Amino acid sequence: MHILQPKHSRLKPEEVKKLLEKYNISVSQLPKMKIIDAAVPEGCTPGDVIKIEREEEGKIQLYYRVVVP
Repeated sequence: MHILQPKHSRLKPEEVKKLLEKYNISVSQLPKMKIIDAAVPEGCTPGDVIKIEREEEGKIQLYYRVVVP
């Protein structure tokens, strides 16, 4: 992981369920992220949901992506 790269972490199944219920969406409606992307954490498989934490203007902004082949 590069120092300028935002933190990427894989969500647990119960966290994914809460996220999808909160926004009333399905996994297929999340933005996609290729499995070959260098930012994908080790051990991820297609279908995993990744949480990205970016610091913008002193605040942590959360983004979510689903890993695809």
